[in-house]
This record gives sequence, structure tokens and C-alpha cells, in this order.
Amino acid sequence: MKGKSVFFVILAAAAAAGLSLLSYFGVSSDHVMGVGNIRQGLDLQGGVSIVYQAIADNPSAQDMNSAISLIRRRLDNKNYTEAEVAQQGADQIRVDIPGVEDAEQAVSELGKTALLTFKDENGKVVVSGTDIKTAQRNIQSSGQGAASQYVVSLDFTDSGSKAFAEATAANIGKTIAIYLDDDLLSNPVVGTAITDGQAIIEGGFGAEEAENLARSIREGSLPFAMQVLSVNNVGAKLGANALSMGILAGLIGSALILIFMALVYRGGGLAADIALIIYLGVVLVLISLFQITLTLPGIAGIILSVGMAVDANVIIFERIREEIKAGRSLRASIDGGFKRAFPAIVDSNVTTIIATIVLYFLGTGPVKGFAQTLAIGIIVSMFTALTVTRFIITNLVGTGLNKPGFYIPVKKEA
Repeated sequence: MKGKSVFFVILAAAAAAGLSLLSYFGVSSDHVMGVGNIRQGLDLQGGVSIVYQAIADNPSAQDMNSAISLIRRRLDNKNYTEAEVAQQGADQIRVDIPGVEDAEQAVSELGKTALLTFKDENGKVVVSGTDIKTAQRNIQSSGQGAASQYVVSLDFTDSGSKAFAEATAANIGKTIAIYLDDDLLSNPVVGTAITDGQAIIEGGFGAEEAENLARSIREGSLPFAMQVLSVNNVGAKLGANALSMGILAGLIGSALILIFMALVYRGGGLAADIALIIYLGVVLVLISLFQITLTLPGIAGIILSVGMAVDANVIIFERIREEIKAGRSLRASIDGGFKRAFPAIVDSNVTTIIATIVLYFLGTGPVKGFAQTLAIGIIVSMFTALTVTRFIITNLVGTGLNKPGFYIPVKKEA
């Protein structure tokens, strides 16, 4: 039993060391799961922040969402995968693009409304996006026991119906390709002339594929254009300084916490320190693995969650101290301390998680980054405080270190 406990303590220490190395170096040349693969926000990496104004009176929520999706796809096509797009107010859209130095180029690439076109096999535009009323995903049955399939239904305007009827009549058995800017969305074959202003696009689509195609077609016929309201440059030097200072603050704060816990709570503090190192490693790995964009407020969220992780351990150790003062054995005190601390830790952390959820869904940009890292940190800290710390302390006791004073200093009553 003693040898098994020694093995588990060494295993916990090795896990802390392994997670530290993994979070620092990552895996492969891409540093997957390492800090080198963490996406940096605009305030850390520098770049461009653009605010667009919709040229329309009271644009609908659907139109604004379509515009956001359009800009998001343009960003992805330009490999600006770390950019963030969010609605600002009722008729504005903010775009943050980290790592971009040429603001004018970014504006020119993103600023104009997308052009949706229907082209025949000769490349001639036969219908444009403004000729379409709407595009929807539907399910169509082929009859005679055949399985239903997802299709995209199109409704044309009066002028669009006439142009599409002429185009389909002239291209039976041929394709009419659908383009959004220069991107080919679909290339359906015309089966018959379509004269009623309604068309069906078939192509063996899945549900998501059909919905994406319908949304892309809708986005190509936006009822408004967008103009640039403001463009702000964030210097890379400023971002680099912010990142280095944030990391330095985090390292100094974490080191002071580890020293404090070891000095004040002795063996218990040592167990908490190992758990905290595991906690930090897991948080960094998760941020890298899930490609969460790290901002300066995001770093603040991590540091704040470290403080909450320490607070959970302090609550546990103080409960254990009370159990020891009451005359219970060390093992009974440990069990009782964790049991008594559990409701307080869960209640305080759950309320904070609720706050992070509200911040994430109602906030934008850096506020979301803060909410994400804080939520991840809180969830991981609850696990490490209530599970990992207890696992280490229990096995330390199993090694033969069973004097209460080694774990929690207890003053004798006068």
C-alpha cells in the first residue's frame, strides 16, 4: 500500500511536469496543444480594426446576420482565420483582423457587397443576385418509394423570373453555374425551361450542405451596401509589449502563489502547488487545442481563475484545519474537510460561470475572450482542487507521512 501511494505521488508530479512541457512545446512542428499554437487577438498581435456601416434604414436582423456571414467567408477565403466579426449596434459591423499591416488592402478586400451571378457555359451572366427574392433549404420526394433528398428552392423577382425563363430555355441539358464573387457555389444541369419564377437546385446535398448553399445565395442578394465608418491600426510593437507584460505578470503571480501555499500550508500547500501546475498546463492545452483567440483580457481571465483555484484550496485546507482541531484523525479530517468545502466551492464557481456565459453571449471582442478563458479556468480549477489535490494528499498520507502538522499547521488551544 505504501509503495502504491509513493507511485501515485510520483505519477502526479510527473503529470505536472509533462503537462508543463506539453503546454510549452506542443506536439509536432505546428506546436499543437502548445502556447506556440495559441491564436493571438488584435491587442496582442497587432492588426486592423474596421467598422462598417450598413447603407440602409433599419436593416433587419436577418440582413445583418447575412452580412456578417458574408464577411466571415471573405475573411476565411483570404486566410484571415483569426479575425473576429461581430454586430455593433443596430446597423454596424466590426471586423478585427490580427496580423494585418495594410489597412487599405483589408478594406478593399472586404468592403464591397458580394456579387451573386448565374452564368451559362460560355461565362455569360444570365441572372444576378438582385433577381432573387429568397433561397431556402427544402426536402423533396422523388416519388415511387424513392428516398427524399435535400434541395435548394429559389424564388425570383418578376424581372428575374423572365430572365431565368429565357436562360433555362436556351440551356436545356447544359449547366448554369452559380457564383458568389469568383467562388463556384453550384453547377446544376438545366432539365427544363423554368417559367414560373421558382427553381429547384438538386445535387445530392446533405442537410447542412443545402442550408449553406441557400444561405450563400441569400447573402449574394443583400438589399444594402456597406461603407467603411472607421479604420484603426493597432501596432504590432504595442501588441508584443502587451503580450510579454501579460505573460510576465502571470508567471510572477503564479510563482508567488506557489511559494505562499507551500509556506503557509506545508505539505497541503505542496499538494496544491502540484495541482495548480496541472491546472495551468490543462488550461493552456485546451486554449491551444480549441483554437481560442487569446486577448489581453483573456490573459487576465486566466490569472483571475488561478486566484480562484487557490481560493478553493484555501477553503479546503481551512476546513481540514477545523476538523483536526475538533480532534478527528488525519484521514477523517481530510475527508471531512473536502466534504464541507465542496458546497461552498461549487456555489461560488457556478455563479461565476453563469456570469461568464452572460458576458460571452452579450459581449463582443475582448470581452468574449475574457469570458472564455475565465470559464475554462474555473471549470478546470474546480476539478483540480476537488479531485487532484485530494488525490495527492491522500496518497501522501499513504506514504507514511501521517502527522497532521506536516499538512496543516494547527495552533494548540491555550
